[in-house]
Amino acid sequence: MDISLIVKIAGIGLLVAVTTQVLGKTGRDEQSLMVTLAGLLVVLGFLIGKIGELFETITDLFGL
Repeated sequence: MDISLIVKIAGIGLLVAVTTQVLGKTGRDEQSLMVTLAGLLVVLGFLIGKIGELFETITDLFGL
């Protein structure tokens, strides 16, 4: 597993956490929720590609 993926996910998490806190303090809870959902979707987009590679590796390994 590449360390850059972990750093990207941690960076997105940090950015989302700070943005959510700032928006929550200013009373914009709806935008705060949308930022959280957008961050989750971006991270899931990163992970879907890696999960696909994992399934390909498993099928090649077992010859399925």
